[in-house]
Formats: sequence, C-alpha cells, structure tokens
Amino acid sequence: MTAKPDLKTLGSLKSSGYKIKSIKDELRDNLINKIRSKENVFEGIFGYENTVIPQLEHAILSSHNINLLGLRGQAKTRLARMMTSLLDEWIPFISGSEINDDPYHPISRYAKELIEAEGDNTPIEWLHRDDRFFEKLATPDVTVADLIGDVDPIKAANLKLSYADDRVIHFGMIPRANRCIFVINELPDLQARIQVSLFNILQEGDVQIRGFKVRMPLDIQFVFTANPEDYTNRGSIVTPLKDRIGSQILTHYPENIHIAKEITKYESSLDKRQEKGIYVPDLAKDLLEQIGFEARDSEFVDYKSGVSARMSITAFENLLSTAERRSLLSGDEKTSVRLSDFMGVIPAVTGKVELVYEGEQEGSEAVAQILIDNAIKTLFTTYFPKVEKLEKKDVAGPFQQITDWFLKDDGFIEITDESSDELYSKALNRIGALDQIIEKYQPDTKKEDLLFMKEFILWGLAANKKLNKERFRTGVFFS
Repeated sequence: MTAKPDLKTLGSLKSSGYKIKSIKDELRDNLINKIRSKENVFEGIFGYENTVIPQLEHAILSSHNINLLGLRGQAKTRLARMMTSLLDEWIPFISGSEINDDPYHPISRYAKELIEAEGDNTPIEWLHRDDRFFEKLATPDVTVADLIGDVDPIKAANLKLSYADDRVIHFGMIPRANRCIFVINELPDLQARIQVSLFNILQEGDVQIRGFKVRMPLDIQFVFTANPEDYTNRGSIVTPLKDRIGSQILTHYPENIHIAKEITKYESSLDKRQEKGIYVPDLAKDLLEQIGFEARDSEFVDYKSGVSARMSITAFENLLSTAERRSLLSGDEKTSVRLSDFMGVIPAVTGKVELVYEGEQEGSEAVAQILIDNAIKTLFTTYFPKVEKLEKKDVAGPFQQITDWFLKDDGFIEITDESSDELYSKALNRIGALDQIIEKYQPDTKKEDLLFMKEFILWGLAANKKLNKERFRTGVFFS
C-alpha cells in the first residue's frame, strides 16, 4: 500500500492538477494498463482464462454493470471482490460526506453547502480502494429503505424541517456506496418490487424516496450475482431490470480434474503440521476431485442446485484431518493418505449436495458412499484394464491372480481406521499379485504411492463386484 496523499483541502487538490475519474473509467483505464503489461488481474481464479475472464474484461472495457450467472460455488462473488484491484489506490472525497462526495462535482446538499461556505478551504479526505467494496445479500426481507434510504422523522423533528426537505433523508446502502463497487448477491431473491426500485438508479441515477424525487447522479459499478432462474422457485430477475444490466456472464464448474485440483490446492486451509506430516498421493487428489464430478452427474443429486467447488475443498481438509488423527492414535510421526481415509470425507459431501427424492430414499451417507465408489470405478479404467462383467470361460482375466488369492482359506484383508502404517503395509503386502499388476500396468508408480495404489486396486475390484467389501465400525474388510 502506498502512502495516503497529504493533500487536505479542496484548494490544494486543485493546485496539484488532480483529475477525478468516474469509477467505470478507473476500472477501464487500470484494466487497459494491466492487459498491456500482461498482469494477471484475477489471480487465484482457475479454469476461467478462456471463458469467464475475457467476457468480464469485455464488460469492464464497455463500462457495463454486470450480472454473474451461475450455480453455487463458481467464484462469482470472488470475481466481484477482485475487481477492487482495478480501482485507483486512493481517491479524494469531501470530509464528513456520507456518500463520498466528489470534491469537484458534489451531489449531496451537505457537500454543496460546505463548499459554498469554505471554498478552497473545504477539507477533504482520502478513501482507499479496499474500502470501496460494498456487498448485500438479497433476502426477501430487504426493503427499499435498506438499499436506497428513507425519511428520518427524528432528524426532521430535530432540524425542524419538513419531510420534503432532502436534509431529512437517511441514506441507504446504495447512496453510501457512491464511487464504489456495489454487489447484490442472489439477485432473484430480491422481491420484484424492490428490484423495480433499482431501475432509475441503473439508468438515470435518480433516487426516489417516499415519493420525493432527489436528483443524485450516483457513480457506482454494480455487480449482481444470481443462480439460473430454473434453480429455484423463490423468484426471478424482472425483465426490465435484466434489460438495464449491460453484460450477463455465465460462470461454470471446472472442466477437468487438473483445474479442480488447482482450485482445491489454492483454497484449502491446512495446518502446516498437516502439510509436513501427511503425504498425499496424486491419485488420492484425483480421486477426491472425481467425487465432485460424479456428484454433478449423479441421478441422486439435484443438478439444478449444482455441487459447489467448496465440497472438494472441505473434503480435502477432512481427508488430511482423518489421516492426521489416525497417525496421532497409532503413534506414527509421518503418514500417507489411505483410500480408507476417504470415509472421513463423507461429512463434507453430505453437507454440500442437495438430493432429489431418490437420493433422500437412499440416505445422504449412502449417496456419499456411492459417489466415492463411482469415482473409484471411473478412475480405475484409466490406470488398469476394464473389469468385464462377463468373462470367457477358461480364459484368465487380468485380475485372476488377485481373485484366486481371496479364494484361499485365509484369503481376506482387514484394514482398520486406526491401524499403524506398519500394520497397513503388512496387510496389503500379503497379496503378492498386487505388485505384479502394478508392475505390469503402472510400472512408473512412485515408491511412496505403492500402498495407496494397492488399496486402490482392491477398492476398484470391489466397486466392480469382483471382490466383496464390507464396512464395519472400525474399518473395512475385503473378501
């Protein structure tokens, strides 16, 4: 942050030759400079480089108000917040003004009268760009008074003024956000009559309070966020309001696992001890993200609701915490994530998916388990041969040696949730055929990933009905 300018009066501001721009010109000019210098404006936003971000930049260059339309967990509000980086670092305003009056073009009676009385000695203050972001979640109880303002009868009585005098107005959030970015989240939730009150502000800049028209050409960059209208019956964006919003930009979920992993890595809030003491195989990270992709395609999950990217983030945090707790109980100083640790991500999944009727019948935990099994089945075929439902008689399949091992008298594997790394390794290494399968189909597997890959084969064969997997209170049992 650069130091605040030391100009403190209107006269000194004029003498300095300072020029004031509208907020849309600020955004436009600073974006042009960043594009020319190849700077990344929206750092930490992944997967939008060729879709959403170019459209957002087009809208800013066009000086449009913007509506970001998409399902939950698609970084809509994050994009809006990051637009503050395109504002000038400091802007001057009339000291004491409730609505950040431009010293050269004041719009409130307070600022006009102060300048008339003080002239070039009118005091000014400076507003940092971090303080120029206002946000309001649209809920059915939001009123016109909240957003625009209302007549304050106490102020009218104290000043002995009539209600027709604009000095008795108590300004709402929008006038107070003059010369700022103002975000209204979940716009369809705003009652239609409240949406109507935004018409003139967006188009002409008029504010009308209790039938008293106040000409206030507010300088605001509006950003709205909304879910697609078919997502909910709570409401919709009224057509005339849509017409006044310059650009509507569609957001989307990550298109592939690689992008999803980047988002999870950037957003996850991990303890440094977890990062140092817990190794996470790449396959485990892929599997975690695949659960989200399976959820978005699942017949049990309401696709209109969407599956937030927050699910993968919280699931990853839960996964590491599950491995951490296990290592604390077993006394292992360092450990690696196991596939059986994925049972710990179920609470993160059940809280993030909205089920349809069939999903409710199955139960949220059962659906989460189904999603994990489906993710394993999907990724299994990218690492190993497809498991055929019907195999030719007397022809050994690629996993015949493993299934034969389980047909022996002691052919079972038990992996408990709290077993030490030594016991976990001992259990999996009993099946020599697992090493042969990995050597044949995944010879480049890293040494530290071998145990996870072995367990992955067992879970994959169980998901494809080649092995029996039973979950008991303290672990999992393969037979």
